[in-house]
Amino acid sequence: VQVVESGGGLVQAGESLRLSCTVSGLTFTDVNMGWFRQAPGKEREGVSCITWTGRSTNYADSVKGRFTISRDNAKNTLYLQMNNLKPEDTAMYYCAAGGSCSGSPNTFAYWGQGTQVTVSS
Repeated sequence: VQVVESGGGLVQAGESLRLSCTVSGLTFTDVNMGWFRQAPGKEREGVSCITWTGRSTNYADSVKGRFTISRDNAKNTLYLQMNNLKPEDTAMYYCAAGGSCSGSPNTFAYWGQGTQVTVSS
């Protein structure tokens, strides 16, 4: 299984980015997908999750109203649209496949290498 993130970069506060995550080697339509992030010196935290049907999503309180998770099952791709970015959103963002949207990040079996998002003030 391969999980590959892209779309990170350096932006100014208030700007937007869209992260993408392409998955291969598993049946994408069978798995829940999640976005996580980890800032230097901090623990990994869940950002957003979407069920395999795409009908249910959840978000961390810190990103509600600014971030939108979506998936294109025809393209085996997960997205995270991030608007009104803040300096505190600066982190390495990871895509993960195959876990529970209501459980621990440790339930996710497959992880990408991450894509860096840096937001300057």
